[in-house]
Amino acid sequence: MTEKLKIIPLGGLNEIGKNMTVVEYGGDIIVIDCGLAFPDEEMLGIDLVIPDVTYLKKHKSRVRGIILTHGHEDHIGAIPYVLKEINIPIYCTKLTAGIIESRLQEHKMVDKVKINRRGPGDHFKLGCFDIEFISVNHSIADAVALAITTPMGVVLHTGDFKIDATPVAGEMIDLARFGELGKQGVLLLMSDSTNAERRGHTMSEKSVGEAFDLQFKNCDQRILIATFASNVHRLQQIIDVAAKYGRKVAISGRSMENILNVAMNLEYVTVPKGTLIDLAAINRYPKNKLCIITTGSQGEPMSALHRMAFSGHKQVEVGAGDRILIAASPIPGNEKSVYRLINELMKKGAEVVYERLAEIHVSGHACQEELKTILALVKPKYFMPVHGEFRHLKNHAELGRQTGVESKNIFIGETGRILEITKQTAKLAGTVQTGCVLIDGLGVGDVGNAVLRDRRHLAEDGLIIITVTLDGTSGLVLAGPDIVSRGFIYVREAEPLMEEIKKIAVKTLDKCEKEKIKDWATMKTMIKDDLSIYLYKKTKRSPLILPIIMEI
Repeated sequence: MTEKLKIIPLGGLNEIGKNMTVVEYGGDIIVIDCGLAFPDEEMLGIDLVIPDVTYLKKHKSRVRGIILTHGHEDHIGAIPYVLKEINIPIYCTKLTAGIIESRLQEHKMVDKVKINRRGPGDHFKLGCFDIEFISVNHSIADAVALAITTPMGVVLHTGDFKIDATPVAGEMIDLARFGELGKQGVLLLMSDSTNAERRGHTMSEKSVGEAFDLQFKNCDQRILIATFASNVHRLQQIIDVAAKYGRKVAISGRSMENILNVAMNLEYVTVPKGTLIDLAAINRYPKNKLCIITTGSQGEPMSALHRMAFSGHKQVEVGAGDRILIAASPIPGNEKSVYRLINELMKKGAEVVYERLAEIHVSGHACQEELKTILALVKPKYFMPVHGEFRHLKNHAELGRQTGVESKNIFIGETGRILEITKQTAKLAGTVQTGCVLIDGLGVGDVGNAVLRDRRHLAEDGLIIITVTLDGTSGLVLAGPDIVSRGFIYVREAEPLMEEIKKIAVKTLDKCEKEKIKDWATMKTMIKDDLSIYLYKKTKRSPLILPIIMEI
């Protein structure tokens, strides 16, 4: 039998987030990343979306470990949920491990999970695979690419990356190692496609620090900065510029506090003595001596900045005298939330500076010229763009063609589709069960398509409940029907309509009595059908109709 190397994306293709990829050979499986995605507007009431790991549960005896490229939620956020299903060791860098431990403590799992810390340049074996961590630049410290030596050859996974010649801390991406691997021969390159539509190069993170300096210089307002909690290099730059201009720094937002504590404990962020103050102490200082770093750069409804904008924050009230810097660009799909937030802050009299007005944000992802640089250095035999919607993958595939990868050797995959590689060939072949598992409160996967369909139905058309009490012996109506309407029509202004609904329900029950129908399910279906037809004719609406039959 011909041995095959299988690459199986369980998330992260044709979507933003939920990154997770299986690498399988013989009896061994390893998993790259374990991320979540945030729900779209159709997923009413859903908190988070994670990958379906049914395939891993079926083969859990063969899974050797999860390897994490960096500590962003779209790469690590599903870990507490997945490890409840299949507890396997984790391999990651020091900061990523610190962030994961913080997450696992919230889920009371920190003692149940084995986390193995590795650094750039380290090699370790998992089954038949030899894994090497390679340093890359990204919008979080300690990000790595993975060189996975398999019996078929080297698989190179870039993780999220950019090429930053002047990083805030640490070293520039290890392009020399990428070049060495290219000379030795790379079987398959999987590369980040997030910015594959953008021409040129991504700006250095250091340029954001220079932009912050301009905003602080000669400013007599209180400064609030909303940014991604995980970007510890940016947090360091904000703290440095605040200290330079004699400002105290306070932190608002639980995720920001947690990650800053982790980063300080691991010495990824250093804070000058006396600079950091508790948020409760901000009223002791004049406004021009304060800087508040906050969550909420994406307009998230429960975030600290959102609560400030809508007067729901207990300790910070924004208004005239505040300069608010939103140091992030909207993630695709979040534009409406972000601009609504900006509008509300401006209505309160605050000065709001965002990406379109000043260079206070740069991406953590490589643009076209950087993507082409990696392709040219690595010279892969096969190329599979990852991390992005179809348009991103398609554009990245074209960059692969431009740099010399043969068209037949470029694979635009999809979640659940297997890429099979043998000594002679590679092809997309077959699928595994995959999709989305929805997290709603403490419920994991208990909200499916049927529940979402009902939620959309309720949101769009409302609900009508018909309650009837029947005599258990004769089947005669003893009470009702009583009508309750929610989200459909205001009852007091529609009494004639409510009376008509009662009449139709009574007629249907009479029909059931004449035809000696005593099965409740049939009676409920008949009531629903008759009322649905009437209400659509009368109102052109289709509310969710819920008959309730009680028997005495």
